[in-house]
Formats: sequence, structure tokens, C-alpha cells
Amino acid sequence: METSLSPRKLRQSRGFTLLEVVVAVFILAFGLLGVAMLLSRLNVNTNQSRYMSDEALLASEKLEDLNRYPIVDPAIVAGGSLTANVTQNNTVGAVTELVDYFDSVQISTGNGSSIAITTGTDSKGNPNYTQVTHTPNGGAQAQTIAGPPPAPSPDMLVFNRRWIIEQDVPVVGVRRVTVSVTLNSVAAGPAATSFQSSMVRP
Repeated sequence: METSLSPRKLRQSRGFTLLEVVVAVFILAFGLLGVAMLLSRLNVNTNQSRYMSDEALLASEKLEDLNRYPIVDPAIVAGGSLTANVTQNNTVGAVTELVDYFDSVQISTGNGSSIAITTGTDSKGNPNYTQVTHTPNGGAQAQTIAGPPPAPSPDMLVFNRRWIIEQDVPVVGVRRVTVSVTLNSVAAGPAATSFQSSMVRP
């Protein structure tokens, strides 16, 4: 006994048309493009958060460093800038020193250990740098070396710190210290950030 298919059932059993396949592929491609853009943006935001955390730590470290000086030390005489590297001769009593209001910090995490290099000058204006090496077991070793720092390696992040010390701000008898930290690294790309923090001390 033969059965014949009606024209309607025959149309339903043919499958997808070329137009339906093209529309489905377009919708799938559009969805995948949206997912790719979301993942890319998530990666940028993650890097920005990481860099901002490093900058906050470096700003806090410099504020604590400047807070430890006695009020008669040339290192905390009013001066500096947040937009330019400033070095000035400061005299307090009989002591005169050449003081930097900026430095840079290079951070690397290669070869199983973390290295931080802070550059600057000594009180006579000679270049030097401090290198701190952290080992995986929690140890740390600091060494101050005369001369210019080594060139940053490709895996290093370079942060520039600048600070300004203002006398009698916000009230008479205190100094406001503001530190600005900026990531200066091509490797950071569009995720580069800046951070600024302040404190008030006598």
C-alpha cells in the first residue's frame, strides 16, 4: 500500500533554506562578537584594578616614608610638583641638601622572585637606586647601589611618583603632603592609570 505525502508535509520535510541558514549564522556571529567584546573589556578592567592597587600601595609607601622624617629635615621642606620632576636645594638650620620630589619604581615578577627598583639621587645629587628582591619563601633583601638603574626589562612595570609638600595647608602649623603615582609602561596599553593620595602632618 503506497502512501503519498501531501504538499504541506513535503515542504516541512525539506529542511532549512539557504536564507534561514544565513540568518542563523549571522545571529550566532553577532552573539560571539558580543561575548568577545565582553571578555576583552573584562581583561582591561582587571588590569586597571591591578595597576590601581599597585599605585595605591606605592603612594601609601611614599606617604609613610615622608611622615617618618623629623620636622627639621630638609626632605620635607615645602616644594615639589605633581606634574613635573622637581629637585631643589633645601636648607634647614646649618644643613643644606639637594632634595628630589620624585622617583620611579620598576616592578618585575620574573624568575620566581619579585624585584622592585626605586630610583633617585643622594643628598649630593648623584644617581642611585635601591633594589629590593622578594623570594617565594617570604624573604626580602634590599641593596642601595650607586649609579643609574638598569634599563627596565620587557616584563617590568614602571611607576613614576611625584609629590608636593605645602606649608600651612589646610591650616597654619601643618604640612599637606600629596603623592601622585602614574603607570608609565607601554606594556600596560590602554589600561594605564593614575592614583593620588594626601596626608597632613606637623
